[in-house]
Amino acid sequence: MIAFVARRLLLLIPVLLGVTVVTFTLTRIIPGNPIDLMVSPLADAETRARIAENAGLNDPLWEQYARYIWGVANGDFGDSFVTSQPVLDDLTSRFMPTFELTLFAMLLAIILAVPLGIASAVWRGTWIDHVSRLLAVFGVAMPVFWVSLVAIYVFFFLLHWLPAPQGRISVIVAPPDAITGLFVVDSLLTGNWPALRSSFQSILMPACVLAFAAMAPLARMTRSSMIEALESDYTRAARAMGLPERSVVFRHALRNAVLPVITMIAIVYGYLLGGVVLVENVFAWPGLGRYVYNAIASSDYPALQGFILYSTTVYVLLFLFVDILYVLLDPRVRI
Repeated sequence: MIAFVARRLLLLIPVLLGVTVVTFTLTRIIPGNPIDLMVSPLADAETRARIAENAGLNDPLWEQYARYIWGVANGDFGDSFVTSQPVLDDLTSRFMPTFELTLFAMLLAIILAVPLGIASAVWRGTWIDHVSRLLAVFGVAMPVFWVSLVAIYVFFFLLHWLPAPQGRISVIVAPPDAITGLFVVDSLLTGNWPALRSSFQSILMPACVLAFAAMAPLARMTRSSMIEALESDYTRAARAMGLPERSVVFRHALRNAVLPVITMIAIVYGYLLGGVVLVENVFAWPGLGRYVYNAIASSDYPALQGFILYSTTVYVLLFLFVDILYVLLDPRVRI
């Protein structure tokens, strides 16, 4: 296991190197000039040229890339053109809000999608199956930004059940003492009930929007895997031996159907990292998604490159974790 993990971590190096080449090239062709953010609109051409020279934007691309790679190797992702802060510090300060949002959304999607997929497979052809497939189609077809706007209009404007999109917590409520960086968890640990109520209400709507988009592929994968497992020879043999249907479904079929579902969870989490960009911007969530949205709009090369490098690292490490789970759950992989 240690050798397997070590090999996968070594393979992470060429993957990230290839990602830096692609992102460095693509960020240079984004429309917009970052110098416009760094100087006054009334600045003359000489001032603009001097600032571009100081920022290294006039150097050949290969020289800019070599300087960027050397900085990344030493833990320096450069300074953001917008915030004028080190990109690594910006990413670190905004990581926990995004992690909290995606974690709650992923847990909610798993809690809803997996049982729904199991029920759809067990009672195939019934109204439960039809509702499950209908929800899956809606979840895939509707863009997250449109669902976000509809949710705000219904639950805030019409029903007044949830607060306005104002970030992680209400502006009139003090944040809880930092322990984990997750406002809901920290509020529970410190017994700060006003902060718990405000943070939970604030995260509920964006988390549900992301979960609705994430549960669609999870429910479909769970359904198809369970149908295949329920129609296999070993489940027929289990039924023939007189085992209870509950044991057949959960002990035999589900254990074999869960492996592709785990892979889909990893894929969907990568989708959440992309979908969170729009959701955070709509709900004014102070996380990485909103940060990279502003970076794209402002042609902030260092911030955009840092975010993509972070996302790639998280994605690759997540699939490494899934491979380790495969080894632990499936004896055939170990053999």
